[in-house]
Amino acid sequence: MTGPTLPAWLAPLPRRLEDLALRYAWAIVAINLVGTAFGFWYYRFQFSGTPLAIWPWVPDSPLATLFIAASLALWKLDRGNELVDMLAFFGNVKLGLWTPFVLVVFNDAFLAGTAPPMYAFLLVSHLGMVAQAFLIQRYSDFSIPAIAAALAWYSFDLTVDYFVPIFGEPHHTVLPFSDPTAVPMAGNTTAFRVAALGATMLTIWITFFALSTRAEKAAAE
Repeated sequence: MTGPTLPAWLAPLPRRLEDLALRYAWAIVAINLVGTAFGFWYYRFQFSGTPLAIWPWVPDSPLATLFIAASLALWKLDRGNELVDMLAFFGNVKLGLWTPFVLVVFNDAFLAGTAPPMYAFLLVSHLGMVAQAFLIQRYSDFSIPAIAAALAWYSFDLTVDYFVPIFGEPHHTVLPFSDPTAVPMAGNTTAFRVAALGATMLTIWITFFALSTRAEKAAAE
């Protein structure tokens, strides 16, 4: 499996680990499909309280794992799709980092309502999402149109989650507070704003990484 060698700051996975993971890509596809099914089950209560029209933007992590399962499967079948690749890259890095971020920042609140084994599983599994996202750098071109489309999807997701809810309340992943907009944090902010800031900064950072990958790949051609 070939491909341009990207700088370590941009592609942190060791080459040998990438080779091993891509050799067992079908196993990773299966694991992500199981994770997707679990994720949809995990979101079942939030689905029940959300209008059907907004459902595609509710199960953020399960959709991200579904995207990367599709990305890897299409690559293995020699039917790669740049849009699917970029939706997978953006989703797995963003949700893979945002979830551990809120789990750690709101540690006490999460542990008050989440069993420690489940807390640990959520933390580790989401960090695994970040690692697997960088596999996409080996086989995807990171085309500008695909990056733009993925950015549009996750920008809309960010908007309805925190800034302009289309139906009723914001549609973000439920935080462990009855009203996160009223929970004070450091300075003059709230738990809701901290979660929103994390999601916003990650969206910007992932876009930079995707465009940097495109630039490095273009320079190597």
